[in-house]
Amino acid sequence: MSGMHRDRIKGRRPRGPLSVQRTVQLISAVLLNGYALGFQKGKIFTGGTKGVCVPVLNCYSCPGALGACPIGALQTALGGLKGHFPFYVLGLLTLFGVALGRAVCGLLCPFGLVQDLLHKIPLPKIKVPKRIDRPARYLKYGVLLVLVIGLPAFAVTETGVRMPYFCKYLCPAGTLEGGIPLMIADPALRELAGGLFSWKVLVLAVILAASMVIHRPFCRYLCPLGAFYALFNRFSFFQMSVERDRCVGCGMCERICPMEVEAVRNINSPECIRCGKCRAGCPAGAISSGFGAGVRSGRAADAER
Repeated sequence: MSGMHRDRIKGRRPRGPLSVQRTVQLISAVLLNGYALGFQKGKIFTGGTKGVCVPVLNCYSCPGALGACPIGALQTALGGLKGHFPFYVLGLLTLFGVALGRAVCGLLCPFGLVQDLLHKIPLPKIKVPKRIDRPARYLKYGVLLVLVIGLPAFAVTETGVRMPYFCKYLCPAGTLEGGIPLMIADPALRELAGGLFSWKVLVLAVILAASMVIHRPFCRYLCPLGAFYALFNRFSFFQMSVERDRCVGCGMCERICPMEVEAVRNINSPECIRCGKCRAGCPAGAISSGFGAGVRSGRAADAER
């Protein structure tokens, strides 16, 4: 057995160029936050593209952000004085969901990239017991329904304006991409920082620390955008498939899956982020992904199961 084949069977792929996933993640992060001058000046980009929602969780207040965060835009639309229904934001998110499902999470999200890189730190990893992990994954749907939709739409303050509760109290991406860079660039903002900012930094620190030992904890348990896209995973145009005739039953796909999806049984699970690790690590080449006919046959196989 060749050394390369042994590496693939054991899950230790030989070192080489960046994977497709990592390359796409880096390109996405640069394109979404390409206003480098904003980091230098400590000011937010206000050009015309800022009115366009990007498909991922990417803070509007990030100095480099060229577009708007869809979760922030959704809360703003629901919480406005006139309370308009967010047709534009929901339509755009539905378009991305129908086209890609959670491939957006696995390939395009900058905060997902941050979690992936932190998990590479050589520390002992924690496997959360299923009796805790499985119920905890429903928390992100609660975050979507309560913090992103419910409270901004119905919890009216004394001024008549409803707050973006998720952005204000929870979002770690906003703290990392927007709050901290702006604080560093503008001393006046540091003087105004109070208990709320300290809370947001604590939330961010806990999630970043957890990312070192648990793969993508924010994506698993708390991300409302991931919860929304998960609703489309089973019927989005972009699909994963397993050729059962080629599968050798080694279980490699499930061992290397960052989201611990039972790939052979349920590869298009709402938890699958379509990162491609199972496909790259399958020694039999039984896993494929894309928009083509081979994937459609995979859907039929999933339906048979």
